[in-house]
Amino acid sequence: MSVRILALVGSLRAASHNRQLAEAAVRLAPEGVEVELFESLADVPFYNEDIDIEGSLPAAAGALREAALSADALLLFSPEYNGTIPAVLKNAIDWLSRPYGASAISGKPVAVAGTSLGRFGGVWAHDEVRKSVGIAGGTVIENAELSIPGSLTRFATTHPADDAEVAAQLTEIVARLHQASKESAAV
Repeated sequence: MSVRILALVGSLRAASHNRQLAEAAVRLAPEGVEVELFESLADVPFYNEDIDIEGSLPAAAGALREAALSADALLLFSPEYNGTIPAVLKNAIDWLSRPYGASAISGKPVAVAGTSLGRFGGVWAHDEVRKSVGIAGGTVIENAELSIPGSLTRFATTHPADDAEVAAQLTEIVARLHQASKESAAV
């Protein structure tokens, strides 16, 4: 049985280095692991409890929840915007945290990775993502982190999948999520 990992990217830009990292995770996934890149975060409306109504949920929000519910684990890719988490990723976490008490990510293993222009690779944003997703019910995998600094120069001519160091670290994170999802399924 294949393990499904849902990848969410906190940048909407088509040529985003974080999107490229997510694409690399899809390509580098080992046999028995499927990494699915969720393509419709831009279509998910801002969370509003008034529109979070069973039976008439906005289509993109319903698709996001369904994708998370059917996934065994999540891999979140985040740039850092003004020292924190991008709104699109925080919004996705807010939708996934509901309905209250029945989070779509409750108990699912989650890891955070990403790259940023700055010299710290987005660590502040990544800490905020881990905090938010943990409160939303996800099980943040300890030490499954990847924060790559200097994205503009590091990936100027090289796709992250072709950077041996990045590919090895990303492959390790996917392997840790795979193992954690098998362990949580056995419980």
